[in-house]
Amino acid sequence: MKSFLTVWVLSALLVLTTAESCANPKVQATSYTPADAEVLTHIAYIAEFTLTCSNGATNVNLFADINGAVMPVIRSQDGSKYQVSWTESLKAAKKGDRPIRLYDEEGFAAVKRILERDEDPSSVKPLVQIEINYPGAYTGPWMKSEHLASLMIFLVFYLAYSSKNGLTA
Repeated sequence: MKSFLTVWVLSALLVLTTAESCANPKVQATSYTPADAEVLTHIAYIAEFTLTCSNGATNVNLFADINGAVMPVIRSQDGSKYQVSWTESLKAAKKGDRPIRLYDEEGFAAVKRILERDEDPSSVKPLVQIEINYPGAYTGPWMKSEHLASLMIFLVFYLAYSSKNGLTA
């Protein structure tokens, strides 16, 4: 039992010491949201960004706060890029900017404590914030072609029937 506890403590210390803190972060971000949602049920938001620190830190673990939900940010294998993504239902997706607040491990711990107390996590200052713009997506024509064809058939039938009655009367 002692050896298991020792291994667990050493591995926890290894994880904590491998991450670095970032001073004066600078972010360059690109984002993607689908423009055509005609066959979709959910809208995907994808943000990819690079993080540059003035102290040269390259091994920074990040966490993202998106609409009150905190999730880990994925880092590429070479460690040069980060990515965060999520989905929303088509009805919940509103046009406009979506803020993504990024936290390092210290900020994540503070946000986690605040969320456990059911308080607003926006009181914790993020390491950096990026935004995804969702301009909206095309969900299809206002009137479907089969409905328009049915309406046209009804209109042609009505005109033919009324013309017939006008001639016979």
